[in-house]
Amino acid sequence: MKSYIPNFLTLLNVFSGCIATVFAVLNHLEWAALFVFIGIFFDFFDGLAARALNVQSDIGIQLDSLADVITSGLVPGVVMFQLLSMAERGGWNLGFIGHDAELTLLPFVGFAITLASAYRLAKFNVDENQVSSFVGLPTPANALLILSLPMILLYHDNETLNNIILNPWFLVILTVISTYLLNSPIKLFALKFKNGSFKDNGIRYLFLIGSLVLLLTLRFLAIPLIIFSYILMSLIDGGGKTT
Repeated sequence: MKSYIPNFLTLLNVFSGCIATVFAVLNHLEWAALFVFIGIFFDFFDGLAARALNVQSDIGIQLDSLADVITSGLVPGVVMFQLLSMAERGGWNLGFIGHDAELTLLPFVGFAITLASAYRLAKFNVDENQVSSFVGLPTPANALLILSLPMILLYHDNETLNNIILNPWFLVILTVISTYLLNSPIKLFALKFKNGSFKDNGIRYLFLIGSLVLLLTLRFLAIPLIIFSYILMSLIDGGGKTT
């Protein structure tokens, strides 16, 4: 019976991703972000549960990646599509972009994130070396980066930030950077603690403490800084080579 618990948590990730997709399509980006956060929560604990119960399975690995394609791949692509659509229309608009709206090709660039996420997850499934570290930015981290943009627009209400985020060039460049990071050769440490020792997990403790401080002081604006710090600390640490 216990073998079903991790897979059930993964399916809750799938369900959260489905709900987030609906909200993203309807341009309710705040709710889309909330359910992506919930999905990533389940994504973290399904693996934790599998290791704690010693019930890791090939089905669980495949199911986990399929769930991430939705929650951390499709949803960020739809959100970037919506942001690019708003950028073209010249402003922040949470209304539904219906079938009668003028549709151009530029917003579809956002789905490059979905394609890159799917490719990254497929590579991860056949790569046996990504255990204590990752090669390329994990899809949940990338999803948090993209989903932080509408949350910054909603909760920081800064004209300068709004103008930057809703600039089409900024969004296109960010999409290109995102797709590169997902499939880059950069080694990044994983947040997997083999023990409680600070000596063995110093980089992880520093990252988590720093992230908490940034979140408490900068709120959603902290998320891009946390992702940048994660990449920078991994480069300095050699992708967790000391683990």
